[in-house]
Amino acid sequence: MAKVQKFTFSPFQENTYIIYDDTQECIIIDPGCYNNAERNDLVRFIERNELIPKRLINTHCHLDHVFGNKFVSEKYDLELECHEGEVVVLQYAEQAAAMYGVKMEPSPLPGKYIEEGDIISFGNTELRAILTPGHSPASLCFFCEKDNFLIAGDTLFRMSIGRTDLPGGDHDTLIKSIKEKIFPLGKDVVVYSGHMDETTIGYEIVNNPYVGKRAIY
Repeated sequence: MAKVQKFTFSPFQENTYIIYDDTQECIIIDPGCYNNAERNDLVRFIERNELIPKRLINTHCHLDHVFGNKFVSEKYDLELECHEGEVVVLQYAEQAAAMYGVKMEPSPLPGKYIEEGDIISFGNTELRAILTPGHSPASLCFFCEKDNFLIAGDTLFRMSIGRTDLPGGDHDTLIKSIKEKIFPLGKDVVVYSGHMDETTIGYEIVNNPYVGKRAIY
């Protein structure tokens, strides 16, 4: 059974995830560790649980989700993986950081691209990549059908959705992604988002004011 460990990092309160199973292999998704204390928290968890990092993945490449890319890549000798459509966002991250008045180490460019339908395998665990553009040009979610959870990045939040006013965002596209790609996965699926607490698809179908049955528009 896959386990999900969440860390909330940086001034942006971004959720970084380590997914691991009984084989001790793990993947690191959206490392937002911003300073040495946060990097140490990540490393301590990995060492304490004797985990073996196998892959470094970005759901999308906004700056708060890539702060730790360079550190994780170098620490565990991992190449970055994301969708090719996110490269332009990744290349803009340092400029975006300067606009927000925060510092960041430049992220490595991807060594491998993930396409919709690709299976992310490690240990005894598989996650299927789902392309969900709208918050950014080529955001990916990762669905573990066996253990019934979704790593959603900033596509869907508890009672909210990702913002669409950043470069490459589009509101109508995001709504379509959620309704056509995420909602059909099943009401009991647990959603781990890029910010805030986890939720379920069923809860959002009923209660989300942007895309649920009670949507205000």
